[in-house]
Amino acid sequence: MPPSEKNKKKKRPSFLEKMNHLRQEYFRKDFIIGLIVEPKYFWLSAIVFLVAEIVVNIMIIHNVKYTEIDWIAYMQEVEGVVNGTTDYTKLRGDTGPLVYPAGFVYMFLGLYHLTSRGTNIRLAQYIFAAFYIITLMLVFRIFHKSRKLPPYILIFLCCTSYRVHSIFVLRLFNDPVAMMFFYAAMNFFIDNHWSLGSLFYSLAVSIKMNILLFAPALLLAYFHCLGIKDTIKQLIICAGTQLVLGAPFLIKNPIGYLKMSFDIGRVFLFEWTVNWRFLSEETFVNPWFHLLLLAVHVALLVVFAFTHWNRYLASYATLQNIGIDSEMGCQLFILPLFVSNLIGIAASRSLHYQFYIWYFHTLPYMLWTTRFSVTFRLLILGVTELCWNTYPSTWWSSALLHCCHLTVLAGIYHNRPTDKRTEKLKRALEKTN
Repeated sequence: MPPSEKNKKKKRPSFLEKMNHLRQEYFRKDFIIGLIVEPKYFWLSAIVFLVAEIVVNIMIIHNVKYTEIDWIAYMQEVEGVVNGTTDYTKLRGDTGPLVYPAGFVYMFLGLYHLTSRGTNIRLAQYIFAAFYIITLMLVFRIFHKSRKLPPYILIFLCCTSYRVHSIFVLRLFNDPVAMMFFYAAMNFFIDNHWSLGSLFYSLAVSIKMNILLFAPALLLAYFHCLGIKDTIKQLIICAGTQLVLGAPFLIKNPIGYLKMSFDIGRVFLFEWTVNWRFLSEETFVNPWFHLLLLAVHVALLVVFAFTHWNRYLASYATLQNIGIDSEMGCQLFILPLFVSNLIGIAASRSLHYQFYIWYFHTLPYMLWTTRFSVTFRLLILGVTELCWNTYPSTWWSSALLHCCHLTVLAGIYHNRPTDKRTEKLKRALEKTN
């Protein structure tokens, strides 16, 4: 071989160069795998899904037919206020009387003016798409701070749920607006901005009363973290917000306003129930059945308060007192509120299709606090989605939905904080201190 050819011959890499190349390759793959399974990379993956959701929502708005259900009724109800009516008993729409608190009126009054008296549906859809993205950002921030969920769970939180997208951009319900304000409150709470959290929590309640399902655990959190004096302060903020928002209606007809906007005895229509289809209509509307559900609701709250929440929130308060803001502390605060809401949903007198948004984003978090296998957790998510997408509901879809709720609650209860686990946490806190 000529010398020129020898010079052109490619130099073989040394052993050290090979090892360095393999090490770089390993870290590259490790990072990619981390983006899928490591909770610390949750926000990086979340950014990708947020961009994807913007595209998906635009495609839905332009390619899927809008379905009118309550939007026109909402506009008719707030139009009564525009026309000068502040007697709540006289505010009505095509679907019946106004049954939401005053925050709903102000929120949808703003939408009324922005959408040319509710006639510009396309603009309303884009506004609700923005609400959807804001809600996801708030939820993702909570999960990112908790370091609990693997990034691959985003596949099930984004893009894949037809029902959730429908609730936002195809139906324009008030439920997702209330939940958006609630998740904003949660972010303030975990950042230790209690007064702002209480303000946004009360604003959420003023849009729809279902937000009160979180209240039992939140009240315990107030007591454990703030003490009695500051708890009273937070309750004053919550109550004061309701009084300020409701003032024009309370002055005109206080009894009418309270009866219409906070009616806990309202009877739901059997034809729309998602969770009690396997019962007869006679049983469904029976007052004794409602009392039984209330008793079950209270009993479950008491059980979880004494076996879970007191210990979780006491540990969270300890972390707050020594100035530690950790993912462990975030987890201790989040779970009681999410479980309190799930208990209320599981014992609800009736669930309608838009109510899925009440707990859709919290289900993965609760499942990942159980000892179930990953496969079983994903199965529960899939079956729950199936139940909520079965229209009209059937006896089996309602029964399966109850099975899913009870399974999640049982899994969380089984993984309750024992004395041994509590002592371990205390020792960890002492070392940290």
